Amino acid sequence: MKQRYERPLIKKLSAGPLNKFGARTEAQPVPDIDGAPVKDLLRAFGSPLFVLSEKQLRRNYQQAVRAFRTRYPRVQLAWSYKTNYLNAVCRVFHQEGAWAEVVSGFEYEKALLNGVPGPQIIFNGPGKSRAELQRACALDSVIHLDHFDELYELLDLAAGLPRRPRVAVRVNLDAGVYPQWDRFGFNLENGQAWNAIGRIVGSGRLELVGLHCHLGTYLLTTKPYGVAAQKLADLAWSCRTQLNTPIQYLDLGGGFPSTNTLKGAYLPGTDTAPGIDEFAEVIADTLQRAGFRPDELPLLILEAGRLLVDDAGYLLGTVLATKRLADGRRATILDFGVNVLFTSFWYDHKISPAGDFSQHTEDTVLYGPLCMNIDVLRDSVNLPLLNRGDQVVVHKVGAYNMTQWMQFITLRPAVVLLDEQGRPHRIRQAETLDYLQQLEEVPAHLGPHPPASSPQARGSQPSATATPG
Repeated sequence: MKQRYERPLIKKLSAGPLNKFGARTEAQPVPDIDGAPVKDLLRAFGSPLFVLSEKQLRRNYQQAVRAFRTRYPRVQLAWSYKTNYLNAVCRVFHQEGAWAEVVSGFEYEKALLNGVPGPQIIFNGPGKSRAELQRACALDSVIHLDHFDELYELLDLAAGLPRRPRVAVRVNLDAGVYPQWDRFGFNLENGQAWNAIGRIVGSGRLELVGLHCHLGTYLLTTKPYGVAAQKLADLAWSCRTQLNTPIQYLDLGGGFPSTNTLKGAYLPGTDTAPGIDEFAEVIADTLQRAGFRPDELPLLILEAGRLLVDDAGYLLGTVLATKRLADGRRATILDFGVNVLFTSFWYDHKISPAGDFSQHTEDTVLYGPLCMNIDVLRDSVNLPLLNRGDQVVVHKVGAYNMTQWMQFITLRPAVVLLDEQGRPHRIRQAETLDYLQQLEEVPAHLGPHPPASSPQARGSQPSATATPG
């Protein structure tokens, strides 16, 4: 077959960030996921398509549990619903033994519908309504208090309840992470956290059972977790000795990174992100040395999210077109954009061809199909010369994309779960126009929607010679 001709061109050399490893090519093809051929998945469920590996989800959870429980005797993971709240994903983690950590009433109800008992739901977040607080109290969930207004609201509610609601105090503290996440919870260093604890205990209406902190997101160093664990342990010791209130658990939150590569990073994420064993070693060692007797060690709760799901997710798609930009760079347009792959704003996702290609590669800009200049999936990636209709695989997309995605210009795609035998199960249907318009209402004065065959629907005017009806 005759090869397609592309005229030669002179291109300005742009070195980009220096890296001793040189340009990294992503030309290695990925024809299948867990044994399921990419082309078959796209043929059956459409393009683009999110795919999640149940095998990898379970493996990630088991590795995290093993990392902590081999170092600390009492550990409980709570799945972070905001990371990916598709029911099938949540139920995989609940089957493995995870509690639920939620940050809204919507997520709270999803956890209940997924079979999580009330006492195994941790209710975080700064925006709980009075009705949501009542619901959590009735089902004996632990409410993590975020601010004094919420504390006063709950104290008022608790006055008429037959049993004391269980609460924990979210503490923000200086662990060497800047900017400090001080918009959530009560500050430790200025005395606000101790003030809140005193009011809880002094009221006699609430049962203080835990202390919680969440340092940030995608932390690439373990040291802050050791500082936070020590400060929470000291605070728990003060609760016991000064207020005669033993603390049942310490919640170190999440923030553990996946192995995605952050934009602008000098090295790939696989080389820069500490492993879960490193985080576990620092946290467990700090708590073991904090002065608790072996039988007094508090339960350690971890609100893992990204770490458990990110590298179990893939996004499959198709090349729509290729072109040359004004400066000579090669551009490839894919059938998914930043509205679907939200994390492309944060990461340089690895993107692989799904089929065999020639060994010729070129630095390429990857765009989505949106009519927006910000729809850039990769600023520059070394790939084979893809053509219209070729298929690609984006790696490590399981966290946040299926909760922060948007219907914008294009509809959101289907999601498939590959079970442990590699069999595909659709766990969310692709959106349709009918689904999108279900919640819309048209005021009566705008009239009924014209039928598709009417002149108004076709955009034409009635003929002047038409006979009045």
